[in-house]
Amino acid sequence: MIGLFGGAFDPPHNGHVALLRGARERLGIDELLVIVTAAPGHKEVSTPAAVRLELARGAFPGVPVVADEHARTVDMLRDHPEWEGAAFLLGADEYAGLSGWKEPDEVMRLVRLAVGTRPGFPLPPVDDRVAFFEIEPVPVSSTELRDRLERGEDVHDLVPASVWELIERDGLYGRDGYTDAS
Repeated sequence: MIGLFGGAFDPPHNGHVALLRGARERLGIDELLVIVTAAPGHKEVSTPAAVRLELARGAFPGVPVVADEHARTVDMLRDHPEWEGAAFLLGADEYAGLSGWKEPDEVMRLVRLAVGTRPGFPLPPVDDRVAFFEIEPVPVSSTELRDRLERGEDVHDLVPASVWELIERDGLYGRDGYTDAS
């Protein structure tokens, strides 16, 4: 079974990594694909798509990472019939807001949902198109990370090491990047 994990990844963090790890371990996902949404229709992004693509590639080594120009998940899925029946991975917080997505019933017709659960998000009864799996709770969000980085805080323990290196190197999210003086 293929697992699709889409998002803005602005920036990717350890919660995202835990979700992929949990899906692999608990659902028997054979193949994973990370999809970076270039211009999400539901929220602003603070970093260009090319930068978020590089960050995602650093966060998920060994997993194919691609960019997608669709603003909405349902439109992306319609343009990729080869993904029909795949497991679309998302966190419980995103699942809780599924009714606000564009055509959520069509999304669920095109793919199965695989929802990584964490504390604090009550889940409705399961149907045959939704599978829940537990993930290591990582209480972090990309919004929180951006806010903390803008304040100059060190969040290296909340993101993969490769993501932290890129944030520091390139001065992302308000960080002072370094230059090699040699």
